[in-house]
Amino acid sequence: MLATRASKSYYSESEAAEALGVSIDQFRSLVRTHIVHSEEEQHMIPSTTFQPSDLVILRLLGNLR
Repeated sequence: MLATRASKSYYSESEAAEALGVSIDQFRSLVRTHIVHSEEEQHMIPSTTFQPSDLVILRLLGNLR
């Protein structure tokens, strides 16, 4: 019997970076490049969480393995 891990409904910034296999700095760079377009927008987001679909898109946009 195979054990399956329950999927998460959201990820914190550090969890998302870990799931993608990148550092926090690399993850933030991906977000700045593909999601947030200015420093003002970045500071307007008090606490960001990411859904599994966000990670799929960032993986594709960042050409991550």
